[in-house]
Amino acid sequence: MTYGYFTTYDNNINNMKRILIFSLAYYPNNVSGAEAAVKEITDRTTADDIEFHLITLRYNSDLLKEEKIGNVLVHRIGLTKKNPKFEDLGKMPLDLNKPLYQFLAPLKACLLHRKYKYDAVWAMMAHSAGVPAVLFKITHPKVGYVLTLQEGDPIDYIEKTMKPLWPLFTRAFTKADKVQAISTFLGNWAKSRGVKKENLEIIHNGANPRDLVESVSEAEIAELKKQLGKKADDIYLVNTARLVHQKANDDVIRALPLLPTNVHFLIVGDGPDEQMLKDLTKELHLENRVIFTGRVDRSVVTKYRKISDIFVCPSRSEGLGNAFLSAMASHLPVIATQEGGLEEFIFDAVRNPNVPTTAWAVDKDSPEQIVSAVKDILANPEKVKRITDTARAMVEQKYNWAMIARDMREKIFKAIL
Repeated sequence: MTYGYFTTYDNNINNMKRILIFSLAYYPNNVSGAEAAVKEITDRTTADDIEFHLITLRYNSDLLKEEKIGNVLVHRIGLTKKNPKFEDLGKMPLDLNKPLYQFLAPLKACLLHRKYKYDAVWAMMAHSAGVPAVLFKITHPKVGYVLTLQEGDPIDYIEKTMKPLWPLFTRAFTKADKVQAISTFLGNWAKSRGVKKENLEIIHNGANPRDLVESVSEAEIAELKKQLGKKADDIYLVNTARLVHQKANDDVIRALPLLPTNVHFLIVGDGPDEQMLKDLTKELHLENRVIFTGRVDRSVVTKYRKISDIFVCPSRSEGLGNAFLSAMASHLPVIATQEGGLEEFIFDAVRNPNVPTTAWAVDKDSPEQIVSAVKDILANPEKVKRITDTARAMVEQKYNWAMIARDMREKIFKAIL
């Protein structure tokens, strides 16, 4: 299969537009908002239009070094281990992969370019893929270069971690022919790093398409409720974002003792904070009220939202927040902060009285405010219906992937190809 695929490429090697993507992670493992964005956009771009390749880290020795996923030919590099667990990624030798990627990826790109003659490169996030992309751009100045800003960590933290590569990191912004920022917040960061207004486009991410359609049957919902042990009077708070410090799952756990005992917290997914969160749960004697699912494939995350009652993610920082948009698409009431890009669509009745309300806003690091928001939601079903209808309509109008893919083709790809 792979051999035949390459044969087709060889026969048409000079007739197609090709974009090479740099991304630390990609399907099937370690998928977050940036990787989902690549797949949603490339899946909506036909092979007759643009052919996509992607260089990413392999980690798992069972994964092929090269394979086609959707409309993307994936090239994997780096150190590997057989079926590594999430915690293994932060241990020797796999923890060397991210720094090595900064230099192995552009080298791999140069070798691939000899065969495929790329028309452009596309870096997913400045701090993780900007350096490889700009190194390739410096050595291949006629090749177009797109930088997408998807960062969710605090900007000062990102810039501090990139100090060892600062000259290259800053050029990752200024050398880009086009910069796509997924929020005005990240667009302002781009401007502060020297990106010209005419080179910058604000193109948001979207909600999980499965949340915009009734794709989960009643039987599937009943089965998952049974599997998790959800009773008729149980209330499930849910967070489907990665288990990292910025998502503040610890604040939700700390809020639970102040809520009725039928309120539970469903944590969907995995991440480096998983053990810390389990330890906190045990310390607060909440083992019967906090549910850890472990890693869940993105294709079935919608099921977990459909059986839940309130989406809660009091983020300490956000670039935009795909998980929030997907929760709104699922008609879930959303409790969130207004950090970073969240302020562009998290509109609270008290804090934002001049725009339609879409969510319940809280301050970061404030479990007590989470408690108040949950109690308000449980006590006011008509208010909840009105707000969730408004939020769902907003997502349908502004955050759908068909529109986003069209904007990427028209405003970004056409400008550099």
